[in-house]
Amino acid sequence: MTDTLTRLAATIDARKAADPDSSWTARLLAKGPEKCAEKFGEEAIEAIIEATKGDRTRLTSEAADVLYHLLVMLAARDVPLGDVLAELDRRDGTSGIDEKASRPKG
Repeated sequence: MTDTLTRLAATIDARKAADPDSSWTARLLAKGPEKCAEKFGEEAIEAIIEATKGDRTRLTSEAADVLYHLLVMLAARDVPLGDVLAELDRRDGTSGIDEKASRPKG
């Protein structure tokens, strides 16, 4: 799975320099980080809706959209997927309750 996300993140990163008329990803990135974040939010809501309906096929499709748009949003703010994966690695083996409690307040 990580290989798939890594390849997708690399493709998205390459689209930063592409003509917006040639690529949906380039078009989305050209609209700026705020639009990328908005699109991610829309896709997340669609995934939530499908999760409540219980349709596995549609949820799978929406989840793929969420992952894609998350990577676009990260790219729009120059946050590499590797940084996110490193953060997940850092949290590995730590209780979610303990991890959340260790975060700075505010």
